Amino acid sequence: MSELTPVRRRELRAGAHHLNPVVSIAGNGLTPAVLGEIDRSLQAHELIKIKVHGAERAAREALMKAVCEALDASPVQHIGTILVIWRQRREETEKSMPAKPAASSANTGVARAKSARAFAAAARRTALIKATSDKKRLASKRSRTYTRKTGPAGGK
Repeated sequence: MSELTPVRRRELRAGAHHLNPVVSIAGNGLTPAVLGEIDRSLQAHELIKIKVHGAERAAREALMKAVCEALDASPVQHIGTILVIWRQRREETEKSMPAKPAASSANTGVARAKSARAFAAAARRTALIKATSDKKRLASKRSRTYTRKTGPAGGK
């Protein structure tokens, strides 16, 4: 468990403000499956929130300490039933894989973990592209002129 400076802790608390909890710990407590999920979430996002159900404050503090020691993470904040934890992303997956030519690694379609910031940026770009195309489509519909058929007005 590494210690964070007060300045770094403040930055991480501010960064975690908009996040939603990604893991919930309930009646069964800290099981190996929950630890594995927390580990995967930390690898993908670095900064996560954990929701703890049905535990007193002392139990939540002990739980936070246990998670941080087990996963070599740093505690950022404990407020109410929410725990905020940070760990530097590990690059062990790329180091353990043998080197491949660039062309073959691009075609394999290996999914890489994205940070929350990169995911949000991609979602904003997609929404912007869609909005632009919708605006162009509506503008082209409006520019069409319709002519009214002439004929007897209201007659039989």
